[in-house]
Amino acid sequence: MSVLSVRAPLAWLGPGRLVEDALVVLDGGRVAYAGPAAEISVVVAGERGAEGLSGRAAPPQADQEIRFDGFVMPGVVDRHVHIGLSDPGAVLAGGVVAVRDLAWPPDVVFPLAEASETTAFNGPLIRAAGAMLTCPGGYPTRAAWAPSGTGLEVLGAGDAAARAADLLARGAVVLKVALNGDVGPTVTDAELVAICDVAHQAGTIVTAHAQGRGQAARALGAGVDELAHCPWSEHLSDELIEAMARRMRIVSTLDIHSGGRDTPELRTAVDNLSRFLAAGGRVAYGTDLGNGPIPPGIHVGEAFHLYRAGLGPERLLEALTFRPLAEGEPADLIGLARDPREDLGALGEVRLVVRGGRRYR
Repeated sequence: MSVLSVRAPLAWLGPGRLVEDALVVLDGGRVAYAGPAAEISVVVAGERGAEGLSGRAAPPQADQEIRFDGFVMPGVVDRHVHIGLSDPGAVLAGGVVAVRDLAWPPDVVFPLAEASETTAFNGPLIRAAGAMLTCPGGYPTRAAWAPSGTGLEVLGAGDAAARAADLLARGAVVLKVALNGDVGPTVTDAELVAICDVAHQAGTIVTAHAQGRGQAARALGAGVDELAHCPWSEHLSDELIEAMARRMRIVSTLDIHSGGRDTPELRTAVDNLSRFLAAGGRVAYGTDLGNGPIPPGIHVGEAFHLYRAGLGPERLLEALTFRPLAEGEPADLIGLARDPREDLGALGEVRLVVRGGRRYR
């Protein structure tokens, strides 16, 4: 794989690392250097052992150099998508370099996730949950958006544990469980605990679609690690919010309740998330891509909702990304026309996309 260097007047490399006249060198799908260009001397062909001004070994000579007149940052990661309902190429072109699919038939999504690791794949890196664990007749088995096999019904704690273990063995990176009491029955407490136990023993997490009165509290009590949506169907008490902030993460998906409008569901979700953030809770950017008119790529509307909920510019960029641009990290970055810390609208002005060390846009 060739060595690619990107130089820009301004780059956010990760929390606390805003760099002027930045240089990022990508080698073999990993970052070889990220920092001020002045700290690295010009590497002359054949002098790969040269040292930079900092005294460290210079990065390898670039086969291709990009002079980007804009703002560089790590690629965006969307932690809640249904990639089968979107175009992977459009997702990547829009600045999203990795996604986490939270419910799709395993026979379809796991091979797609494997294909996404190849250089020939035109789309983001895909990690997947496979099927959503639910009870007989529970969500999403009757949902219009969900193909057959999107929901995996369990019957009893033993069966729940076995099916959860099978999903992990097949390639699931997270287990998703349905707690949607608004549209039908949900798994029992014993089944929910069994699923959480299997995930935690395997070193992974459980995310839950918690909808309906009391479902967020059930998720917390059983050991669920994350809510796949910010709760919108009930106003959560301050006591519950504070307990959740100590133990759980929330994936935002705020704009599915808005579509550019002010709705009661959006107001409830933003209020819950604002108090969750004030209590020290962690939020991750996620859009539920495939649910209604959510655009592929970075969704500027979702970013604005996160800002309204209380995320300042630095924390918002953290929520949008996963790994920093630092030595040894994945060679994924994007370039924007302007600084999004000054104007969030810049997130919709993607001009450069590099995934796995390859330029896609």
